[in-house]
Amino acid sequence: MLKLYGYWRSSAAYRVRVALNHKGLDAELLSVHLVKDGGEQHKAEYAQLNPQELVPALIDSDPKGEEQEAFVLSQSLAIIEYLDEKYPENALLPQDLHDKAIVRAMAMSIACEVHPLNNLKVLQYLSKELALDDEAKSAWYHHWIDEGFSAFEKQLVKYSGRYCFGDNITLADLCLIPQVYNANRFNVDLSPYPNIVRIVENCNRLDAFIDAAPENQADAG
Repeated sequence: MLKLYGYWRSSAAYRVRVALNHKGLDAELLSVHLVKDGGEQHKAEYAQLNPQELVPALIDSDPKGEEQEAFVLSQSLAIIEYLDEKYPENALLPQDLHDKAIVRAMAMSIACEVHPLNNLKVLQYLSKELALDDEAKSAWYHHWIDEGFSAFEKQLVKYSGRYCFGDNITLADLCLIPQVYNANRFNVDLSPYPNIVRIVENCNRLDAFIDAAPENQADAG
């Protein structure tokens, strides 16, 4: 019923994989290689599915529990909230209006402020169009990670428990863990962010996160 187009190293697809696992939902995972042959996301067949030519994309072939045209949705946060509303068990957003708004704001501070500046297409542009060498590109990456994580760490001091917001997994955790995975790839020093490190360790003990980890995907490599 559910199909998810993604890529093993995509932070956005990683978020959605965790959401599916957390909710116990089965989905067919379809790989869109973001590098091979110039990027499979740019091929006409996929571009028709997702005009942004990004992953992930979700297809729900039975959107209302009856025979209807398949529902296609892009953008990871929209996909996760769609799944959260359709399958409310193991909710990823609190019920309280204010708490829900805080979790959304925390998630967006990673997904909308930090991640876009370190996305693959941005890094490729820095290299190919602006001719930045690896050292300069790494400095760019580290700057935006440190700026975003510094602010997020302060929010965690106020709101975190075992996880980003209290003691339940929320949308904020789903955004943080993939970003930290990427930060580790680029050798970012995480010692200034003890709450981030603690929460990542807690999340990565859970099957929902373990099974969604990039190295555990069929297309990893």
